[in-house]
Amino acid sequence: MIQRKQSLFLLLAFIATVVCLCLPIAEITPMGMGGNIKLYNLCIITSAGANYSVCGLFGILAMSAALSLGTIFLYNNRKLQSKFCVCNLFLLIAWYIVLGVTARNTSPVDFSFNLAFAACLPAIAAILVFMARAGVIHDEKLVRAADRIR
Repeated sequence: MIQRKQSLFLLLAFIATVVCLCLPIAEITPMGMGGNIKLYNLCIITSAGANYSVCGLFGILAMSAALSLGTIFLYNNRKLQSKFCVCNLFLLIAWYIVLGVTARNTSPVDFSFNLAFAACLPAIAAILVFMARAGVIHDEKLVRAADRIR
């Protein structure tokens, strides 16, 4: 099961999304008065405390991580595994859309928005999921060719 290259890609995508869940993804610095705002997947931490209005980021990335891990164990059903990879890609793209909307809605008028390293991890996970899907499709073609030869 884990010997297949797509299983390794999905495992690495799972690890990337879990690491992104734990690290800060951005820092918003107002140009005038005010403290720095740290943006995590679960909350926004300001000088006044934590604001849990960004739980959507956490939910999307948690679903993506669970889907990556669950897709590894569907090695017997390659068609379903391919569909789950596509769903995972849509989730990772949706995460970036929600991140953009969240950054726009939570930041002051004059601000400096600095992305952290963890913000690129969902993009890396999306590339890995895409490569896993290509491996699943390749395996399906090999199985069909072997069945046709018999």
